[in-house]
Parts: sequence; C-alpha cells; structure tokens
Amino acid sequence: MEYIALVICLLISVFITPYIKKLAIRIGAVDQPSQRKVHLKVMPRLGGLAIYISFVVGFIVFNPDSPYFWHILVGATLITAIGFLDDLYELTAKVKFIVQIVAASIVVLGGAQINFVNLPFGETVHFGYLSIPITILWIVGVTNAINLIDGLDGLAAGVSSIALITISGLAISLGDTFVSMIGFILLGSTLGFLVYNFYPAKIFMGDTGALLLGYMIGVLSILGFKNATLFSLIVPITILGVPILDTFFAIVRRVIQRKPLSAPDKLHLHHCLIKLGFGHRQTVILIYVMSALFSIAAIIFTKSTMWGSTITLFAMLLLIEITVEITGLISDKYRPILRLLQGSRMRK
Repeated sequence: MEYIALVICLLISVFITPYIKKLAIRIGAVDQPSQRKVHLKVMPRLGGLAIYISFVVGFIVFNPDSPYFWHILVGATLITAIGFLDDLYELTAKVKFIVQIVAASIVVLGGAQINFVNLPFGETVHFGYLSIPITILWIVGVTNAINLIDGLDGLAAGVSSIALITISGLAISLGDTFVSMIGFILLGSTLGFLVYNFYPAKIFMGDTGALLLGYMIGVLSILGFKNATLFSLIVPITILGVPILDTFFAIVRRVIQRKPLSAPDKLHLHHCLIKLGFGHRQTVILIYVMSALFSIAAIIFTKSTMWGSTITLFAMLLLIEITVEITGLISDKYRPILRLLQGSRMRK
C-alpha cells in the first residue's frame, strides 16, 4: 500500500506543479537574482504548494490510522501557510520562528514527544517535563536546517527525499506502518516536484516547501525512532547529518562574526563546493552522495554493535567536517588555479 501511495502522490505532484508555477508568476511569488544567490533570472518560488497539495490528498485518501493524524495535518498546514506568505511577502525571521514553534507545539501537545534517550551501556535518560521544549527545539531545528540548504536547484528536495527513504525504510523494518505510510506519501510528493526542480530548475520550492519538508521530517524522525532501543535520538541525527552540520557551522560563523542568526551568507557547504570549482549539478550530486552515506551509516547504526556503530558515526562526522573545513579554506586561495584548470579541460 505504501508504494501505491508513493506513485499516486508522485503523479499528482508532477501534474499540478506546472499550474503552481503559473500561479506563482501571476501573484508575484518570484525569487529575484541577487549577489548572494546562484540563479541569474527571476524564478517562481511557490513549488512547495504542489508538494503540500499532493501530500494532503495522499494523507486523506490513504488515511493512515494514528492518534497524531489531525495534529500532523494541522501543523503541516500552518507551517505551509507561513511559508506561502513568506514567499509572497518576505516575512521577518521572528514571525516565521514564532509560527514554527506553534506548529511544532501542535504535534508535541498531541503526544509526539522525545521522552527519553538511550545511551551506551544500557543507560537511559528520561527528560520528564523537559521533553516538550526538547521536542519543539528538535522540530524547529530540523525545519530550519532543511530551509538553510535550499540554495541550489534540487538540493533540498533531493536531500529530503534521501532522508525520507531512510526513515520510511527503517519504519517498515520496525513495523511502524503509520510513519512508513506518511513517509512514502511525502516522498512521492517531493519526487514529483523534483522533476521540475532539478538543475536547471523551472520552479523553486521556496519557504512553502522547505519549511513543510523540514517540519514533516522532524516530526517523522521523532515518531519513527523515539522508542528505538539504541541511541534513539542519534539515528535521525545521523540521517540528517548534512543539513544539521551545515546549520551548526552556520550558527557558529554568525556567533563568531556577531551577526544575527538569520543573517544570510555564502559560506554554506554548497557555496563552498561551487567556489572550489564544482559545477551546479556536480555540487548537488556530491551532497546527495554525502546524505546517502549518512543514511547508510544510520542503517548500520541500527544493526551493528554499540562500539561499531559509535566508531562509524564519529568517523563519518570527522570526514564530513574535514571536507567542509578544507573546502572553505582552499576555495578562495586556489580559485585562479581551479579556473585555469577548468579552462584547460574545456579547450581539450
């Protein structure tokens, strides 16, 4: 049934995205080129609405049985609405943050909470009353992590799809039909949109899509792994390794530079890879590979011994961190040489 839902939602998304593109242009929900952006022409940015419509249709038609059904639907609708308004009017970061907290609170108060975390050697830490703020912080954090990597054609949609495949697959192995069903519904909706969003993109998902995907992935990661027996919270953190690391380093940069956390910059992972000499498509695919490696590590993490999983996790974190730091350090210094080499390859 999950695979049928995936195909149907994919087809719905493929069908309605061109109409959403026309709507975005008509109402002025477009993304203008600027110094901090990669695209060079005006682009419609309401594509996330196609993901939302396809998701809601699949969610209602297949009606996965769960006490969280209405909480998820209301929360997803609220987060999509604020993304829609932001794509249209460019709201302040404060307004978006407040609505994100409200949307997260809806599912948290409905019972979707991180009540405890399992640690090595069989220890368990129960959060008690802190479970509510911790869960809200997690959902809001993942929401913004997906939003921050939405900087290249197909990047956020592809990374989200990889995360959804992993979460849904692991949910099936754990016998959680509700999480797997929602995961496949959202996956089909995202892949259908990705047909138009992969480089060169015809439409952007905008905050409408990035906030929705981040919100839903944050919620599904809680529902799917909150009762896992080994390192319960580490599994979704590993799956979302690329956007979480990118967000973490962005926060560190802005704190060091004494800038607002919402201040934009061009030092994200995808920006650094492009400066290093990779093309747009190559950069996106490379980050896809990184995301897939993290997902594989998460799967290994759930199947391996405690020490094997720990070593795997920290080895991958170290590898990605070294890659990010080296990329950021050498990109400016060696850019003339890289351009010369690229020109040499083109002449050949």
